[in-house]
Amino acid sequence: MTATSGSSAQFSGSGLPTQPGRASRSRLVSACNDIAGGLRLWRLALSLGWLDIRLQFNGSRIGPFWLTLTTGVMVGSMGLIYSQLFHLVLHDYLPYLAISLILWQAGLSSLIQESCSTFTRAAETLRSVNMPYSVQAFRTMVRCGIMFGYNIIVPIVVFLVLGVWPGLTMLLAIPAIAIWLANNVALCLLLGSACARFRDIPPIVGSILQIMFYITPVIWEPKQLGNTTFWLYFNPFYALLEIVRRPFLGQAPESMLWMIAGGFSLTLWILALFTFSRSRSRLAFWI
Repeated sequence: MTATSGSSAQFSGSGLPTQPGRASRSRLVSACNDIAGGLRLWRLALSLGWLDIRLQFNGSRIGPFWLTLTTGVMVGSMGLIYSQLFHLVLHDYLPYLAISLILWQAGLSSLIQESCSTFTRAAETLRSVNMPYSVQAFRTMVRCGIMFGYNIIVPIVVFLVLGVWPGLTMLLAIPAIAIWLANNVALCLLLGSACARFRDIPPIVGSILQIMFYITPVIWEPKQLGNTTFWLYFNPFYALLEIVRRPFLGQAPESMLWMIAGGFSLTLWILALFTFSRSRSRLAFWI
């Protein structure tokens, strides 16, 4: 007798048939266990992330502070140019531009682009060492967090020099940055898995980010849109940017922005768990 091709039953390792729903739950449980295992190895992820930074600037006398110097030159030059183009007062515009550029380039854009190479970058390690795949996601998060820390020095110096220190309101950025870091792990699991299978995705992501840079208020302010500002609420990058940027500018973010950012983060994690759970068993072959 021959088996029918339309059968929906799957077989487990013991040879017993399992239902598709049960197999999906099993994959999801395995993915969650992998993430939990990665959390238990947080010291390893921290060491690997810091090692990446040290290797990147190996042989340099000032090391990662090159990130700070490069960013400082970029912010200063762009501030002078765009303040003239937009006919803005440099004292008011430079703090906004400084924090916006850092949050975009060393924050959102860097988190997304680094996520694409989460597993492919660690291919040799994953092939030779038995560890949870999520360790590489936390490793990427640590690396991006360290780079962000060196870059955030620039707007802080700008605030001090111009005397526009935001005060205790800046503490509101702490939970927002925590959301960013959590989203970075989700992006690593989502984009890292997808990019390991389809190598054309990273350049596509880079092109999309270039477009988003210009349609998101980074070098320009939302008030310049006038009565059409409400369109920005359909851009999730705007909400994620504002919940961190506004506290640095001495303002509390709107509750709507928190709701949009929270909804986007929840959706991102659902997609990440779905993608990672279905890709996890094949990652070793893709990389």
